Amino acid sequence: MRIPRIFYPHTIVSGDEIILDANSSKHILKVLRLNIGMTLIIFNGKGGEFVATILQVNNHRATVKIDRFIAKEVESPFKIHLTQGIGRGEKMDYVVQKAVELGVHKITPLFTEYCNVKLTDERAQNRISRWQTIMINACEQSGRNIIPTIEAPQNLAVWLPKLQSPLKLLLDHRATKAIKTISGNYTAATILVGPEGGLSEDEILLAQKNGFISVHLGPRVLRTETAALVALSVLQAQWGDF
Repeated sequence: MRIPRIFYPHTIVSGDEIILDANSSKHILKVLRLNIGMTLIIFNGKGGEFVATILQVNNHRATVKIDRFIAKEVESPFKIHLTQGIGRGEKMDYVVQKAVELGVHKITPLFTEYCNVKLTDERAQNRISRWQTIMINACEQSGRNIIPTIEAPQNLAVWLPKLQSPLKLLLDHRATKAIKTISGNYTAATILVGPEGGLSEDEILLAQKNGFISVHLGPRVLRTETAALVALSVLQAQWGDF
């Protein structure tokens, strides 16, 4: 059986005994059915991971002994910044989860002209917390020991002039250039993806004015959540570790 991985957002030192929170304890004890003496992996998002052993269970909380540190990383050498028009329902949740699995470095959710999602400050903070939890769960599943960054939702027109990136790619099914034709020696890139309704003509022109290159992903029109993940995969294959 694959050794379970648990995120612990505090300092970890070999030899220490730590008590896992209620959610992590429930997951390893009730869902995975681990018992005292079994092994798991603990990481805190600061790099590397720790082998640990379950020592005891009290009041449904698991205490584990930190056995040793392993300097293991599976981070891509190519840093991808995904900027995504916020989709309705659970589409953004899906994009966040899969983008983490594909090795994304940072995600910026965007309010655009055709974005139908309206968030108050409180709702925006709740969404950010939810996306951070999704990221952590995806790191636990995929073996990543560094938690990617997710920024607070930004207004596209305000955000565009502030962006600094060596390669800026705008996904547009009407573009004449295919993403696979982009060449050069890059270590990082930013991908701009519109929401369900795409980006407006004014937004496309503004993005191009700010250094974005319009590219397509083939002859078929992809959904917003599909387009983001395909683009990540293409860039990882071109410059990353696929």
